[in-house]
Amino acid sequence: MSAKTSPQFQCRNSNFTIGQVVETTSGPVAGHAATNYSEVSEYLGIPYAQAPVGDLRFAAPVKYTGSSMLNGSVFGSACPQRVSQSNTPTPEMLAASNITDVGVELINLIGSPPGAVYSEDCLFLNVWSKPQSGEPHKAVMVYIHGGGFDGGTSSTPLFNGAGLTDNEDVIIVTINYRFSLLGFPGNPTTQNNLGFLDQRLAMEWVRENIANFGGDPARITLFGQSAGSMSADFYSYAWASDPIAAGIILESGTIQSLGVLPSESDSALNWYNVTTALGCGDASTNSTTLLACMRNVEVDSLLNAIPSSGVNAFVTAFAPTVDNVIVFSNYSLQIPASIPVLVGNNDYESGLFRTELALSNIFFPDYVWDAYALAGFTCPAGIRANASIAANNPTWRYRYFGVFPNINISSEGGAYHGAELQLIFETTFSTPTPTAEEINFEKYLRGAWTTFAKDPVNGLTTYEGGWPLYKPAEESLVRLGYNNLVGKNLAFPVLYDAGCDTANLTALEISVLG
Repeated sequence: MSAKTSPQFQCRNSNFTIGQVVETTSGPVAGHAATNYSEVSEYLGIPYAQAPVGDLRFAAPVKYTGSSMLNGSVFGSACPQRVSQSNTPTPEMLAASNITDVGVELINLIGSPPGAVYSEDCLFLNVWSKPQSGEPHKAVMVYIHGGGFDGGTSSTPLFNGAGLTDNEDVIIVTINYRFSLLGFPGNPTTQNNLGFLDQRLAMEWVRENIANFGGDPARITLFGQSAGSMSADFYSYAWASDPIAAGIILESGTIQSLGVLPSESDSALNWYNVTTALGCGDASTNSTTLLACMRNVEVDSLLNAIPSSGVNAFVTAFAPTVDNVIVFSNYSLQIPASIPVLVGNNDYESGLFRTELALSNIFFPDYVWDAYALAGFTCPAGIRANASIAANNPTWRYRYFGVFPNINISSEGGAYHGAELQLIFETTFSTPTPTAEEINFEKYLRGAWTTFAKDPVNGLTTYEGGWPLYKPAEESLVRLGYNNLVGKNLAFPVLYDAGCDTANLTALEISVLG
C-alpha cells in the first residue's frame, strides 16, 4: 500500500502548456484554461465508453477507443433522468420550510444544473490538471456524484474541480454513470448493476491515461458523496483484488446506508412491471424478444414508466441488486480492498431531506428525522469503519459540523447532507460574502482530503498535529468544523453511535417516505 510516486513517473512536466493536446485511448483531447483558474487545464466531456444505446442499452459498458481529435471544451451530456417539474412553492411553503435564499439556489443546482443536456450517450468524464508546477506527478482524486441512484451529473458547477486542482496540487476527475432503470434495470436474464460497471470502466480509463495529464496512476483516490459514496463502497468490495484506487473517501453513505438490498427476484419484479406497462411483455415473454422491445422504446417513455408514487416518489425502484458478483448479500462475510479508508457523515444529515419535503408541504417530527439520520448515515459510517479496521486497513472516521451563511440551506442551521461539498471543491457562493472563519476552515478541510489522497497510508497521521487512527473505544472520532473552528476536535464514537444496535433503516424509510 505504498503511497510514493511511481519511479517511472519521476519527471516534471515544466514544459506543459495550458490546455495542450493530451493523447488518450479515447483519442487526442484538446483542453483550455479553466474559468477563474487560468493556470489549470480543463478537459471536459471525454468519452470513456461507447454510447450505451441500441444493443448497448441495458448492457455492460464497452470501452471507447478513438483517434480523432476530441474538443474538451464542454461537458458531455448528463445521463437520462426525470427532471423535477414540481410546482413553485408558495410563500407559505417557503416560510414553513425555513429555507434560505442560498438554499433555494443550491437545491435548484442539485436538481437540474442550468444548461444541462440529457442523453443516453452520457458516459463521459472530466479532468482538471496543473502539471506545470508542484509535484512531478500528482495524486489523483476521482469523484462519483450522488443522486440517490436516480439522478445527478458531473456537470453541475458544484463539482467543478478547477479550484481544488489549483490550490492543492492534485488532479481531479469527475465521471458520469448510468442510474435508475438504465443503470440498475433488474432484468434477471442479463447483466445487472450496469452503473457500477460504468464506474469501474472509468477507473480503468484513469489508470491507463492519467499519467499523460500529469497524474500518478499509483496514487488514485476514489471518493464520492451520498449515492456516490455508496458506489465507492460497493466498488471497494466488488474489485477488492484489483481496486486501482490507493484509498477511498466515503462521505455520507456506505453500503449499509441502503438497508436491506433488493434480491434478484425483487428487482426482477420491478423490471417486469415496467416492461408490462410499456407493452413489451412480462416474465412469460421470450427474454430476447422482450429485451429487443425495451431497447427500442423511446427514452422518455422509459423514464415515464418508472414508478413514481408512494415510496418511489422519493426512493428509486431501480438500485443496486444482489448478484453475489458485484453486489453481495452479506457484507459482514466479505473483505474489502486492502486500502486506507476515510469515512464519515454530517451532523444534521436530515436537514436537506427535511427542507426538500417541507417545500412539498410534507412534515415529520424531530424524532423521526433523528432516527433516520442515525440509521442511514451515522451507524453505517461506524459499521464501515469497523470493517476497515477488521481488514487491517488504516482508517479514519470523521463527523462534519460546519455551518456557514453562504452555503446554509435552512435558517434552522445544521450541517445538512452535502454541506461539505462546496468547501471541498471551492465552489461556495459569493453572496453572502464568505466569513474569515469559513475561509480558514475551508482551507483546512481541503487540505485534509488532499493530504489523504497524496498519502493514504500516512498522510493524515501528520496533518496539522496528526489525526488519530480510528479506534471505536477511544477518543478518535474527528469532529470537523465543530463550532466552526479550524482543526480536529476529538470525541468518543459512542457519543453519536448510541442506538445503533436497534436502528432500522427499512422501517424508517417507510415511516419517513411512505
